[in-house]
Amino acid sequence: MDNEPLIYIDGEFYPKSQAKISVFDHGLLYGDGVFEGIRAYKGSVFKLKEHINRLYQSAHAMMLQAPLTKEQMTEAVLETLRKNKMKDAYIRLVVTRGVGDLGLDPRKCPKASVIVITGAIVLHGNEAKENGITTFVSWVRRHPVDATSHEIKSLNYLNSVMAKIEANMAGADEAIVLDKAGFVSEGVGENIFVVKNGKILTPPVCSGALPGITAQVVTKLAQKLGYEVVESNLTPYQLMNADEAFFTGTAAEIVPIREVNKRQIGDGKPGSVAKKLIAAFQKVVADPKEGVKI
Repeated sequence: MDNEPLIYIDGEFYPKSQAKISVFDHGLLYGDGVFEGIRAYKGSVFKLKEHINRLYQSAHAMMLQAPLTKEQMTEAVLETLRKNKMKDAYIRLVVTRGVGDLGLDPRKCPKASVIVITGAIVLHGNEAKENGITTFVSWVRRHPVDATSHEIKSLNYLNSVMAKIEANMAGADEAIVLDKAGFVSEGVGENIFVVKNGKILTPPVCSGALPGITAQVVTKLAQKLGYEVVESNLTPYQLMNADEAFFTGTAAEIVPIREVNKRQIGDGKPGSVAKKLIAAFQKVVADPKEGVKI
């Protein structure tokens, strides 16, 4: 137990085996909560301020009152990393509605709960960055923005889980989801970009895509490298006929796509744009000025 990682729950630290929440927590019962996936690189938490801001924006949209200020939430993340002596980590920051009863009414939950987990995550290893991954366009559609919007990074990820199951069954590495109009939205937990004739295109948030923090970083890097980046509706046809395609996300970082529904993308290998962006991204995450020191 002495070697177990410590988990932060509501101001206390618990060994992993003892870190528990109530079965009456509405985060468990109804997916009623929000979260952020965050990364620390070389002793600095990358874009922590931006992640904290997005967490509170998600909470505001679903009228969830976080029990900590932004400053206190930031310190909870940093202290958890310090307790676990971690300089490189994947961080899962969760705010649930808290303990209530078996009814839906959130007024029965007097206080929200905060959980911070620090560990490691590998969605796609170095081989994926070198060779690209295969994808499958799922029948599962992304929720429209007038429904359970994916702009809110909530604990309810059933939409994405179902699409991931479809990709697994199809033998693909990852799934791509469309919006209700049939346009490309995103991956199950990543934003998507395509390159065509030297221009970089990415779906708008009105497709149901999450406003990705990594996507924003990659957009700025691409512009610095001289590429035009345009938010645009993308059809599956445009995706299949792209010169390049790649995912971005905190957990995924930047991962080239070599195949969509058995259709080869470009020459079937990571393209020059993706390679340049991966190299530029590695430099940015190593810059302590881009994050908060642990």
